[in-house]
Amino acid sequence: EPTIIHYLETPPTRDELVKLIADMGISVRALLRKNVEPYEELGLAEDKFTDDRLIDFMLQHPILINRPIVVTPLGTRLCRPSEVVLEILPDAQKGAFSKEDGE
Repeated sequence: EPTIIHYLETPPTRDELVKLIADMGISVRALLRKNVEPYEELGLAEDKFTDDRLIDFMLQHPILINRPIVVTPLGTRLCRPSEVVLEILPDAQKGAFSKEDGE
């Protein structure tokens, strides 16, 4: 059964967030949402922040965490685009589906 990280309802701890990033094999910056107010307000487009500082910002403003993050026994992925989730689902769960936008 896949686990979806509901970061707004139950924000991850620093250790959990660091582990999710490592398990996804992405950079800290790749997890940042760019189309939200704190991104602009904090000047996060500038390349002057360390990974630790970016994580601090994500913990202070969970809306900065890109989504959805899905965890299964086969791996952890930032499922953007949504069909990325198929990489971490067992074959039995890979059936026809419709995306949020109706595709």
